[in-house]
Amino acid sequence: MRVAFGLVVILAVALAGAGSLCAQSLDPASSTALAATLRLLQDPAQRAAAISGSPQAAAVDAQMQRVLTSPALQQEFYALAADIFAEVAQSAGGDVGKMTQAIDAARSDPASFAASLSPQTRERLRGLASKISDQMK
Repeated sequence: MRVAFGLVVILAVALAGAGSLCAQSLDPASSTALAATLRLLQDPAQRAAAISGSPQAAAVDAQMQRVLTSPALQQEFYALAADIFAEVAQSAGGDVGKMTQAIDAARSDPASFAASLSPQTRERLRGLASKISDQMK
């Protein structure tokens, strides 16, 4: 689970640049930016374009591909990254500073951060971590 979670956190930071999570309303600009980011994470063509333009994102993507050798697992990973990013953005009310603080806190205490995610997202994270673990055996 730590490998999958760590990759999701790093990826969210690299591609998007950007306590307990509870939803807040987003202003129109934040909603638009969030929708664009989620499309980027979920659309392979948009994602490839963004990755090719960022050495940091390319390094994270290469690491992710070494760990997740299956295209299906890679797509699942990016879908989960999008969901986690959406939860972080919602909980921060679109405030980039608060989002950055949440990501920084996740780096130092990933277990607490994971515990703050919605039950559905935590379950998906556990499922992906299990698939990664099975793949590495």
